[in-house]
Amino acid sequence: MRTGFLIAGLLLLAAPAQAADHPRSTYVTMVLQAFAARVECPNTDLVYQDLVQKAQQMQLPDGTTEKVRKAIAWMHTGGKMGEKQDDDLMAEVAVATQATDMDQRRLGMPGWCEAQKTNLAGLIRSKGAARRVLAALSTPRRNRRGG
Repeated sequence: MRTGFLIAGLLLLAAPAQAADHPRSTYVTMVLQAFAARVECPNTDLVYQDLVQKAQQMQLPDGTTEKVRKAIAWMHTGGKMGEKQDDDLMAEVAVATQATDMDQRRLGMPGWCEAQKTNLAGLIRSKGAARRVLAALSTPRRNRRGG
């Protein structure tokens, strides 16, 4: 039992240092937490395009969002969905998963969900807001003005 906590603690200590050196690690954690919030937190949704824009802002290579999404899906479904990615990315997903799990346990799910509203502002939103954005994007411009 102590060994498990020691390993988890070391991973948590290593994660911020690694994330500072590797913007992709930071991004992987954000994406994983956004998907976790979508699943675990009531009335929470995300827009994939927001994740893509964040990757662009962080100057990550094109396709990073899709690789991260596939890696998370593969790891969290035991290989039934997504695709296994390179070892470095899979390790980043594993560390992000462990850190997120520990945060959820420490804060409790209601506290964790509340924290994510601030931490992931711009990546997650209430389901009603996401629907309004998608509706506005799909509505022809002339109809939005009422004419």
